[in-house]
Amino acid sequence: MDLDVFVHSHRIEWDRLDHLLHRGRKLTGAEADELVDLYQRTATHLSLIQSSAPDPLLTARLTQLVARARSTVTGARRASWRDAVHFLTAGFPAAVYRSRHWWIPTAVLSALLAALMGWWIGTHPEVQAAIAAPEDLRRLTSPGGEYETYYSSHPAASFAAQVWTNNAQAAAMCLVLGAFLCVPVIWVLFVNVLNLAVGIGLMSSAGRLDTFLGLILPHGLLELTAVFVAAGTGLRLGWTVIDPGPHTRRTALAQQGRAALGMAIGLALVLFVSGVIEGFVTPSGLPTWARIAIGIAAELGFLAYVYILGGRAARAGDAGDIAAGERSAELPVAA
Repeated sequence: MDLDVFVHSHRIEWDRLDHLLHRGRKLTGAEADELVDLYQRTATHLSLIQSSAPDPLLTARLTQLVARARSTVTGARRASWRDAVHFLTAGFPAAVYRSRHWWIPTAVLSALLAALMGWWIGTHPEVQAAIAAPEDLRRLTSPGGEYETYYSSHPAASFAAQVWTNNAQAAAMCLVLGAFLCVPVIWVLFVNVLNLAVGIGLMSSAGRLDTFLGLILPHGLLELTAVFVAAGTGLRLGWTVIDPGPHTRRTALAQQGRAALGMAIGLALVLFVSGVIEGFVTPSGLPTWARIAIGIAAELGFLAYVYILGGRAARAGDAGDIAAGERSAELPVAA
């Protein structure tokens, strides 16, 4: 295709489309019909140029022109409260439910690894010596030590905000870095498991494992579940790069990536609840059983939310992705 001849033949149509788009809502009926026709023609021109004679500047201009025309013809869709309600009651829990085959094994294996590593650290003094000097270990594990005062060392509100920010960043890293063949997700997950195992091992060696669990469980059940969901979703995203299934790799990644983005928002809300519990409940003067009961109630509430609302939405076809009508058209894929 001779690009110069093609541009000369169709420039008037493109300029006319641009002029009509600048008119906005002041179009007559005939002009509106003309805009739709020019939009369809220009979209075809763009496709021809991209496939036969790609020119960066011309492609960029026509892409912008087609996007503006499409928005005018189809109408720009605005988010509403209905979208937010649907996301919280169907989209997010459905996405978490659909990825359960990834995050539940991740949670089980991580818990077993943390318990095993904690036992190893707690029963091997030489490993404890490699972690810190004896006086530092006593400062960490003794009554009134750093493991206990950590949760009350700052004002509850600022501490909850700091915890929420740190956990949300860890979850976001798992979701975003999953596309890099799962390796960064495994590393982030291992660091979290290692920190938990060190606490279990050191406090159990000091005979104070019950105190440690009393401090961890109120917020840790929900917090770790959110991290495991993020890690499992990141691993699923990474596996999509390796095996995209019946879709093209680009389409499969787009679908999983959009769902992961929505899950990042939802998990930020879950971690906010966990941060509030860690900031206000964990260091409170409530009895240990009452603090743990609050943590268990929050965890059971989240699981019920996922399995009841999410399961119902998933069975109805919701995948946590945007509506089918708002997605780009998919090219046929050979079986």
